[in-house]
Amino acid sequence: VQLQASGGGWVQAGGSLRLSCQVSGRVFVINRMGWYRQAPENQREFIADITPSGNATYADSVKGRFTVSRDNDKKMISLQMNNLKPEDTGVYRCYADFPIRGDYWGKGTLVTVSS
Repeated sequence: VQLQASGGGWVQAGGSLRLSCQVSGRVFVINRMGWYRQAPENQREFIADITPSGNATYADSVKGRFTVSRDNDKKMISLQMNNLKPEDTGVYRCYADFPIRGDYWGKGTLVTVSS
C-alpha cells in the first residue's frame, strides 16, 4: 500500500491550491483519511480528516478556507485550500487508516505561501 500526494507548489497569499492523495495497492476498505502539515521548526499539525461517509473535521486555523473531500471508488482524498496565508506554508502529508493495518502515510508535498 502506498500513498502519493501531489498538487503542492508556490502561491501568493490569498491564492488557492488543491492537493490530492492517491492510495495504491491491494486495498478494499479505507477508514478515516486526512491531512497533516509540518512547517519548519514546528510540530506536526492536524489540518483535516474525513470519514468514509464524508463527515469532515477541520483545525480551527483552516476552517472556512480549506475543504477536504474523498472519492471512495478512486481511493483518493483531496484538499482544496483557498485564501492561503503565509502561515499555511509547510509540507502537507496525507494519511489513511486501514482496518487491522493501521495508518499509512504519504511522503508529503510542499506548499509555500508568500506574503
